[in-house]
Amino acid sequence: MIKLIQATPQSGFCLKLVFSDHSWGELDFKPTLQRTGSLLEPLRDSDYFARCFINMGALCWPNGLELGAESLRQKLVDNNELHESGREAA
Repeated sequence: MIKLIQATPQSGFCLKLVFSDHSWGELDFKPTLQRTGSLLEPLRDSDYFARCFINMGALCWPNGLELGAESLRQKLVDNNELHESGREAA
């Protein structure tokens, strides 16, 4: 099972995500934040968005929003943004 091991805020609403298999990519969350929902509302503030953390291999925010590593990795695959090597992941 793939786990998220690092999430680093980038410019805008992007996060550099590193997974347990050392694959990585930068995921733009702007399309996700255009959706409606009480858990997404706080993330529209860039300072709050940057408060993300990892809990048990999932991407989380203080309001309880949790996104699984496998779905995040699949979004990177679908966007052709996943890098299979661990190079330049730091």
